[in-house]
Amino acid sequence: MAILSAVCTSNPALAKRGASGEASEIARCIRIAARGQGWLEKTLWGLREQEAGWLGAEVANTNGTHDLGPLQINSWWVPRIARAVGRPEPLVRHWLRHDACFNAEAARWIFLSGLRTTGDYWKAVGIYHSPTLWRQRTYAAKVANHMRARFGPDVFAAASAEEGR
Repeated sequence: MAILSAVCTSNPALAKRGASGEASEIARCIRIAARGQGWLEKTLWGLREQEAGWLGAEVANTNGTHDLGPLQINSWWVPRIARAVGRPEPLVRHWLRHDACFNAEAARWIFLSGLRTTGDYWKAVGIYHSPTLWRQRTYAAKVANHMRARFGPDVFAAASAEEGR
């Protein structure tokens, strides 16, 4: 929770509008959220490319929830994030939709929470998407494909070498 709380030390700034400005703002925010950890930046990019959201996104799901912003944070998380940062739910929901850095920090927090809980990288990737095992496996495979496409076939070898240091 402390990870996400750091984002709320001041009011988040709204990201720039427009395709290239929006893309560069999302990229900047992913770099910031990774805190210099290459493996985490690659993970966030894999999640981002699988989710393919945008600033202002609010995509309805069949179960009544919505996916919000660039990394498509499920609205199920809004009350939990609001408690973690001590801010009202409507404000958190707005930030998740419209603030690329808040959205990337929330994605980081959700993924790392799953990693702490399970101790398993790919299970944490899957949990980011769904509590359902078969959906987790399918999702993790898609994220892995995005990571290979973006960073090359050795993306996972590099992550292993980086972790071994």
